[in-house]
Amino acid sequence: MRTPQSTYRLQITEEFTLFDAAERLEALADLGVDWVYLSPILQAEPGSNHGYDVVSHTRVDAARGGAEGLDAVAEVARRLGMGVLVDIVPNHVGIATPERNSWWWQVLRDGRESPIADAFDIDWEAGGGKVLVPIVGDDDWSEDGTVGHLTLEPAADGDGAQEAGAAALRYWDTRLPVAPGTGDGSPQEVLARQHYRLGHWQQADDRLNYRRFFAVTTLAAVRVELPEVFDATHVEIERWFDERLVQGLRVDHPDGLRDPAGYLEDLDRLTGGAFVLVEKILEPGEELPRWAAAGTTGYDTLGLIDRLLTDGSSADALDALDTRLRGGEAVDWQAMTHTTKRAIADGILRAEVLRLEREVRAADAWGDGGAPADTADAIAELLACFPVYRSYLPEGLEHLGTAAERAKQHRPELADTIDALLPVLGNARQDAALRFQQTSGMVMAKGVEDTAFYRYSRLTSLNEVGGDPEVFAVDLQEFHARMARRQAEWPHAMNALSTHDTKRGEDVRARITTIAEVPSAWEELLDKLLVLAPQQGRTFANLLLQAVVGAWPASEERLVAYSVKAAREADAHTHWTAPDLTFEADLAQLIRLVIAPPPATAVEAFLAETEEGFRANVLSAKLLNLTIPGFPDVYQGSEALERSLVDPDNRRPIDWERMDALRAQAVEPLAGGWDLEVAKTRLVREALRLRRAHPERFEAYAPLLAHGDAAEHAIAFDRGGAITVATRLPIALAARGGWGDTTVQLPEGSWRELLTGRELRGGKTLLASLLETLPVALLTRDTTAE
Repeated sequence: MRTPQSTYRLQITEEFTLFDAAERLEALADLGVDWVYLSPILQAEPGSNHGYDVVSHTRVDAARGGAEGLDAVAEVARRLGMGVLVDIVPNHVGIATPERNSWWWQVLRDGRESPIADAFDIDWEAGGGKVLVPIVGDDDWSEDGTVGHLTLEPAADGDGAQEAGAAALRYWDTRLPVAPGTGDGSPQEVLARQHYRLGHWQQADDRLNYRRFFAVTTLAAVRVELPEVFDATHVEIERWFDERLVQGLRVDHPDGLRDPAGYLEDLDRLTGGAFVLVEKILEPGEELPRWAAAGTTGYDTLGLIDRLLTDGSSADALDALDTRLRGGEAVDWQAMTHTTKRAIADGILRAEVLRLEREVRAADAWGDGGAPADTADAIAELLACFPVYRSYLPEGLEHLGTAAERAKQHRPELADTIDALLPVLGNARQDAALRFQQTSGMVMAKGVEDTAFYRYSRLTSLNEVGGDPEVFAVDLQEFHARMARRQAEWPHAMNALSTHDTKRGEDVRARITTIAEVPSAWEELLDKLLVLAPQQGRTFANLLLQAVVGAWPASEERLVAYSVKAAREADAHTHWTAPDLTFEADLAQLIRLVIAPPPATAVEAFLAETEEGFRANVLSAKLLNLTIPGFPDVYQGSEALERSLVDPDNRRPIDWERMDALRAQAVEPLAGGWDLEVAKTRLVREALRLRRAHPERFEAYAPLLAHGDAAEHAIAFDRGGAITVATRLPIALAARGGWGDTTVQLPEGSWRELLTGRELRGGKTLLASLLETLPVALLTRDTTAE
């Protein structure tokens, strides 16, 4: 199996197509990139800017380059010796425009008798034999089922999946099929005869009868556990491997699948054992199951690097600040996440809980009395208490036990029902158990990543997917132990630092991380800025202002857009379904005031105070990402400063001319007075080129321990001929007067430092000398000098 030494993620859109990607490969190869990594490229919803809403598995999206565009990428990649990794989406399909998705169109038209009906996870009985389509707005809804703005029209020739000449219903911009022989009468009469029912948009919360991606009703889940569905959804992917267009895959959201292990085995057979990664989010201490996959997409190492660079001594001070902003009420992270997860289970995912209840009641596990009346309540409580995203029975059964104990502590009156549920939900032969596993990850993602992460403001660089904000920092000993284990167990897993899903780009987090070294200075600045903030939501204002400072300088437009999304995700003072426009306007006004003088002057003074720490964090985090066990992914544009916020901000077009200019400057060794972006680009260039040219120098892991008063500030390890030396807690290091006589023992022999071009000999080496020019060093054996 061919494995990458590095990847470079490109977001393929209608504006940056596969043809554009093909033209970019020469530059990426010059940077040192081994494989190009493409966002989803199958046919997606019209205008999709991400590709995760696939509407056809039979072709590459024509608007983003089509089959010819993929051919162009593959041809150039072959010529350059590069591999191609593609992101795929097996869990769900886009159904926002039904006429674009032939499968969904057929199911709506023909109902459960459609040959394709089993491809979707639909509870027909719960819907009275119909699929609920919850798209009706407030002004068009009537409790008697009458739908306003509903019209009947003939279909246009060649209109996507819709057959010519058939009647269609239209609700505003959504066109829906009409079953054969049911097109006579008024639109309301025709609607009543269909295999679907139009419902108010809020009915998705508790009445939806098809499985979806999280709470997104326009993404319907498909049942790839069925062989015929797997085959049909992978026909184009199979062609990629048959024709050697693609060498590897990244599997999106495996936790949504009924049987992730079985799916990956099927994929392994289909691809002939090709390289595969899974987007699996691991909680602290959780291990990836031994699937047919090389590892995860690297959220776990992202969180570890951030915490290694965080000053753990400031946790109490930042806790105290957060508590003060909350009016004296300290945060209990476990209690907060329980509350947010339970709200999700009782709210936007109530339909999933009720479907679980129906399957539990149908299980052959109850006596004559049947399942208890509080079964749904108990299921929701178990979901709220589940400690990881999901189990993979029989693996992970202990997590169900942990959830049960926590649930009974929260709700002792549910103890008997919870105990009665365990034999059902812990039995992999029960449908309810398999669905519970698919549902627990949904509740975790929406309750923690998309809600609690926006409510907890202690240090927001830690509020990132794959990390637990309660874990504030890690020390060198833990870091080295985890890296040694990663080298032994997952040497070909991906290491990420920024992705299309990160809530803050790597260099936004690098700046926020400096707050942990100067908590008093941050509190002083924050108090000045909070005078301008709304009186409600002081902790959210702290979160927002950390983003403003971290992304500085960012435009008003970008920051206001972030404030709206972040505040609605927090779901405390304003909401997606019920926006508080006054609160949101107050946040926008806060941003406008902060980015203009005189507040901006105070912000810039803080930035100046932390600048050297920021520069060190940027380079240290990037060097660690590039050289630890596993292989690095460079998210598009992140060879330069990556100051993006949450999507869609992190999917903005890249200024490739600027990237080329930086790459040209990065050819020369660095000296005093170095520019940060040039230095970062050179770091990426030298590390990627070294990995590509000498993969054998990255096949081991040995910590190199520093000795001296400043030893705790040095991170050093030997990968087997490539040595990393990085700085942690740089502001505290400067405050103590620098490295002093602290040393690191380099292995014997001749070494060359790739960023500055210096030549060194092994032995005891003063860090003050090694890191005289830069806060990081990347060394490789100089065989020409030996």
